[in-house]
Amino acid sequence: QVHLVETGGGLVQAGESLRLSCAGFGSAFSFDAIGWFRQTPPGKSRELVAAITRSGSTDYADDVKGRFTISRDSAKNTVFLQMDSLKSEDTAIYYCNAKLGTIWRSYWGQGTQVTVSS
Repeated sequence: QVHLVETGGGLVQAGESLRLSCAGFGSAFSFDAIGWFRQTPPGKSRELVAAITRSGSTDYADDVKGRFTISRDSAKNTVFLQMDSLKSEDTAIYYCNAKLGTIWRSYWGQGTQVTVSS
């Protein structure tokens, strides 16, 4: 049973930074990728923001490239999303999820709210 927990959200000013953490998936190497998604407003489809594969390759949505960095601490079984130069449009609930093969699973946790004021 996978129970993902996202932490690290908060209220910041535009231009500031936050680091999100995702835990609860056991070993990241059990999955083909771990990704961060965001959703705004509630009920809208979640969009993939960043992902890291088992081999360590990373991929980002165009609007966060150069500002967000996804990484993992294998010893702590935690995946991070470092978000710098935050913009008001980054305001959303952020979730992490895990991928097997080509399918993102439905391991949605409660998410963590990120609010960026301009």
